[in-house]
Amino acid sequence: MGPLVPFMISNEFNLIIALIAGIGFGFVLEQAGFSSTKKLVGLFYGYDFTVLKVFFTAGVTAMIGVLWLAHWGLLDLSLIYINPTFLWSALLGGAIMGIGFIIGGFCPGTSICAASIGKLDGLAFVFGGGLGVIFFAEGYPLVKNIYLSEAWGGVLMNEMLGMSKIMFAVLLTVVAFIAFYLTGLLENRVNRVPTAVNKRKRAIYASAIGFALLLLAVIAFFPDSKNRMEARINKTVIQKDFTSASVPADQLASDIVNNYYRINIIDVRDTAAFRAYHLPFAINIPYEIMADRRWGKILDQKHKVNYFYADDKQIAAKAYLLAGYLGNAENYILNGSAVNFHKLFSNLTPPGVEANKSEIDTYNFRQKSATEMKILVDALKNSSEPVIAKTTKIKGGC
Repeated sequence: MGPLVPFMISNEFNLIIALIAGIGFGFVLEQAGFSSTKKLVGLFYGYDFTVLKVFFTAGVTAMIGVLWLAHWGLLDLSLIYINPTFLWSALLGGAIMGIGFIIGGFCPGTSICAASIGKLDGLAFVFGGGLGVIFFAEGYPLVKNIYLSEAWGGVLMNEMLGMSKIMFAVLLTVVAFIAFYLTGLLENRVNRVPTAVNKRKRAIYASAIGFALLLLAVIAFFPDSKNRMEARINKTVIQKDFTSASVPADQLASDIVNNYYRINIIDVRDTAAFRAYHLPFAINIPYEIMADRRWGKILDQKHKVNYFYADDKQIAAKAYLLAGYLGNAENYILNGSAVNFHKLFSNLTPPGVEANKSEIDTYNFRQKSATEMKILVDALKNSSEPVIAKTTKIKGGC
């Protein structure tokens, strides 16, 4: 369930949904005949290419589905774990599995499918696979050097070929449908049936590849969710007046002193600027990474008010708008920069002898606020910071 948890599927239902999906997958495998050794080995003898067609279809469907969900912002590709490639162990392991597939008639997954419906050859294959796992684990020190040789890391085919994900998806989709057509002709020849492809099958093939290429064209030529959101934000920044969403520095200082536990002060500048100086209790979330899911608990909550600030008014306004897209929190913008706030409360200049009452009151307020903010920061410097949702790549595979 990988990147869908916990953002679209809660942790409580993760294993339940995985169990249901697993049962459904096993049912489909059995109904497709994958518990039959005759159907499975037909791939190697040329009389039945169902295995190739099913796995090609699954691969292309999953590939397009992942790209489609990522394009519309429903799936974070950075969270998908890529199994590292160890070239020689992959080649050697693939050869061993291929030989076992031809001799036994099963791969690991289909052997479990066959065993689950009581087939003795499936049970024998599962038992043999278990023995193989034990032998490998016990003999690992002897094969470790081979197993770990030529470590390429988590490489992707499109990167190896020097092309974009979309171009590789188009290429693989076309290759898949060409393979379907040619293996269909080969099946007919081996089974001695007429090789002509009937109109119905031709229409199915054409519709399927047309639909697949249409989905890929949408991904290729339509801006993704991030670019569309950025375009809307840039347009709104130019057109909208943010006076109603702006708060003066004195009001924010008052909130820090009296309601620090009810507010989040969010510094959207880069890390270097944040370290040079930042407002008391500020959290550094640079604008460029605000959309990362790790900040979701801060931007999408209702029990605290968020105040955004930057040295550039437009960046602060863009952060305010982006926060509105990403969550439902109550958001405001500091009317002024971090430098201006620092001058007002750290570099106070006493009013002159001709100052009026308002100026004297303002000075006294800022002096008192600066002192109280410093006391609060010193007292709470060891307190826990807001919880940030950590994102980890989910490891797994078949």
